[in-house]
Amino acid sequence: MSNTTMELEMKNDESALIEMSEKIDITTKPVMKLVNLSKKYGKHLAVDNINIEVYEGETIGLIGPNGAGKTTTIKMIAKLIRPTSGEILVMNKKGELQSLNGNSKDLIKFGFLIDQPFFYDMTANQILRYFARSQNYPKEKINERIDILLRLFKLSDWKYEKVNTFSKGMRQKMGIIQSILVDPQIIILDEPQTGLDPKARIEIRRIIRALQKQGKTIFVASHMLHEISEVCDKIALINHGKIVAFDTIENLEKNLKEKELNCQLLEPIPSDSIEDTISRLIEKLKPYLNNREDKKISRKAIKYNSDKQNFKIFYDGKKESRAEILEIFMSEFKSKNKIISFSQPKTSKLEQIYLEMILEDEPKLNKKK
Repeated sequence: MSNTTMELEMKNDESALIEMSEKIDITTKPVMKLVNLSKKYGKHLAVDNINIEVYEGETIGLIGPNGAGKTTTIKMIAKLIRPTSGEILVMNKKGELQSLNGNSKDLIKFGFLIDQPFFYDMTANQILRYFARSQNYPKEKINERIDILLRLFKLSDWKYEKVNTFSKGMRQKMGIIQSILVDPQIIILDEPQTGLDPKARIEIRRIIRALQKQGKTIFVASHMLHEISEVCDKIALINHGKIVAFDTIENLEKNLKEKELNCQLLEPIPSDSIEDTISRLIEKLKPYLNNREDKKISRKAIKYNSDKQNFKIFYDGKKESRAEILEIFMSEFKSKNKIISFSQPKTSKLEQIYLEMILEDEPKLNKKK
């Protein structure tokens, strides 16, 4: 099968996924609130007084180091563990917020992928039918829904095979399928890219975008910053159980101490000329570069990647500086080489935000002056 045919089938299945989903009229109402939410394990405070308000249709990225409290927070939302204090409010079918511990029949639908999924020794079809029926998905739609999702995730040929024969990546896909199977309005995915190859990760991002078009509210907890930056509207950075920042990447970027530009050349720089070229550029760009000595961000002001023919320039973040840097680069390489792109990458922004705001010793909110 050609790549063009596969892409066409993928788009058709995405369209079918959207058509089968419940149409949601997006409002400005909050769909969930975490209010002073905390969780203790003995003396260890895993989640420390978290407050977040999420609106319909938002995709929230939850990022932080291992042990920061991401999975604990998600498990409390999934009612797998109880909070020590605080509460979780979720929209009900009347469009009002109510306690998660209230009558669950009144709440809008949830879908969860928690950690690495585990399934009983059954076929993919049996497992998905079980989940669909246990969550009261319309019987007449179950078969069609399962077929579309298996095809979308490239698992159609495995429909009647036992899941214990699946690879790690295939089981992960099954976990994502069951999380969206009954067309939930809130979808929570904990490390959805685990075990997936690069092509599958691209496909998962496309599926998340298809769900976004339906106005689904989505939480994605992940260590993969590229995936987060590609699909999320807002970022919640968590460290030592505290939310140290919650906003869009663009707004968080405004507080960065250091910003990055990428400049790609058409041809590579000869290896014996790289150091001289960098030294010359640093001298010309000195007024606009960020030359701070920062233990948390120990980078040179300009770095060159020979394989990608790409410069990384760490500058002061001013628009005027960006314009001057571009003009100097254009002048430097006008006769010797050509610039084919000059940009400020979104993923690198998030990497810098992570490095500057997620501290090793304690959260910024608790740091004493």
